[in-house]
Amino acid sequence: MKAFLGIAGTLVVIAAAYFGMYRGWRNRQARQSELAPLPEVPADKTRGVEGVYVATTSAGDWMDRIAVHELGVRSTADLAVIEAGLIFHRQGAADVFIPADHLTAVRTDRGIAGKVTAEKSGLVVVTWSHDGRELDTGFRPRRKADTEPLTASIATLIGADAQ
Repeated sequence: MKAFLGIAGTLVVIAAAYFGMYRGWRNRQARQSELAPLPEVPADKTRGVEGVYVATTSAGDWMDRIAVHELGVRSTADLAVIEAGLIFHRQGAADVFIPADHLTAVRTDRGIAGKVTAEKSGLVVVTWSHDGRELDTGFRPRRKADTEPLTASIATLIGADAQ
């Protein structure tokens, strides 16, 4: 009987934790619901650098994950840099397109919501504006050797030096 109560108690605690996380995510989505829909993804099928789309956060606040429009959903992806902007081709979530004229900066960093790397420059973080908000989107290339060329190509698209 003691074992049963212990197991039941543990399951209740786990269920309560999951419910709390679900409720928190739903509340975050409600607070961010005013964010306009994202630009339509172009039909361009160019594949880019393989890696992981980590998340989009409010610029400068790497823990404030954006929950609407699937921007906070981590997924395997490839990042294509095209003349029109950036396309994150994501698996299991909607693709994300950031028009070139919305891009404001690119840098490498150690972390963003949901991912912190051991190396100082493990993530490529793109700063962009959408609907009057500044956002940061993190991408972790699968191969470390892709980080510098990817950052340089995005900086060229922006017309700025990589930070």
